[in-house]
Amino acid sequence: MIWFDFGGVLSPPLDELFDSYHARTGITPRQMKTALAAVAAELGVEPLAPLELALLTEAEWGRAMVRVLREADPGIDLSRARFEEFGRQWFEGVRVNPVMAATARHAKDHGYRVGILSNNVVEWEPYWRAIVAPVGEVDCIVDSCVVGVRKPDPEIFRRAEKEAGVPAAECVLIDDLAENCAAARSVGWRAVHFRNNARTVRELAGLTGLPALV
Repeated sequence: MIWFDFGGVLSPPLDELFDSYHARTGITPRQMKTALAAVAAELGVEPLAPLELALLTEAEWGRAMVRVLREADPGIDLSRARFEEFGRQWFEGVRVNPVMAATARHAKDHGYRVGILSNNVVEWEPYWRAIVAPVGEVDCIVDSCVVGVRKPDPEIFRRAEKEAGVPAAECVLIDDLAENCAAARSVGWRAVHFRNNARTVRELAGLTGLPALV
């Protein structure tokens, strides 16, 4: 079974999304990343974990982000940002990675089961589902915000195996973060570290025997 990450694999790289958000709101990637870390530190977790583990609602997290951004820079202009519905603004105009979507469809056409294994956010589901619609129906979706554990915690891979009814030896993860790939391998999965489309397609074919995508 081939598991695709959402952010950075089926969707554009995170840095590209930060740049797009900067263009829309005027908030720089550095300001956003510093605020993300500050909000998470208050809960003793990693920067995106408050949302990806559903420790805070989007509205609660948005209010916290506004507070820490203003604490860091009292003169910051937040007039173009909509933190109360951050996901809607963040994913505005985002399109699926067409090569990875085609790869998922190609895998299904050749008899492989396909899943999505993602650190994701409860309130963002309508947006990311719309983005990945070109992939078509998948066999299983495992979201961190639903199962209460996030990559790279090895437990999320065990949850995915259980949800899909597939043993570790038959699972392949495609993920843009090396630490997530390492965690998957530590529990017996195979993994492809996504760096670009061409390399990923080639490495996936080498691991699985999936015929070349034409």
